[in-house]
Amino acid sequence: MNPLAPATTALILVDVQPDFMPGGTLACHEGDTIVEGIDQLLRQRRFGHVVATQDWHPRAHVSFASSHPGRAPFEQIDLYGQPQTLWPDHCMQGTAGAELHPAIDWSAVDAVIRKGSDPAVDSYSGFRENHGPDGGRPSTGLAGWLRERGVDEVVVCGLARDVCVLWTAQDAVTLGFRASMLWDLTRPVTPASDAATREAMQASGIVLA
Repeated sequence: MNPLAPATTALILVDVQPDFMPGGTLACHEGDTIVEGIDQLLRQRRFGHVVATQDWHPRAHVSFASSHPGRAPFEQIDLYGQPQTLWPDHCMQGTAGAELHPAIDWSAVDAVIRKGSDPAVDSYSGFRENHGPDGGRPSTGLAGWLRERGVDEVVVCGLARDVCVLWTAQDAVTLGFRASMLWDLTRPVTPASDAATREAMQASGIVLA
């Protein structure tokens, strides 16, 4: 913890990994353009606590289109009664594309939350996995970790703005935290989603920062 920063506020860096950058297997639009800004933000030590999330999938993960014969990336299927987008294989455990981006100094990070390691359940939010076979959304443990440290407000950035960053911020609000998104330090899978993301933020009470 940085004693000069408010202990009740945490920065959450969502999935800043090479596979979500240009040249990666699931590249976000201009995803690499946030790397320098995030590195500078971490060096400023402005937050009482810093958490990074890391997509960490096993091979043949249920969210991969390659796990569903005849299906293509970005198609949607029904999975456990919920819509599931099928993605290109990405962020597979132990691969370079799954590592936290090497151009960022991660020494200010207090905890890393790995998500998506259950082969049968996808995971967007840093707080909870997606719906599983029993209909529930298992916790990643992040909410408890933050509450133990007195955190009541989170600031979220990273990738992708319209999926994992949005879900993380929405879950933060649902779980009782105040939440804001650093818009300039996020990028979407596709810019066409930006209007819908802003609407979802407003509906959820997420502050645009």
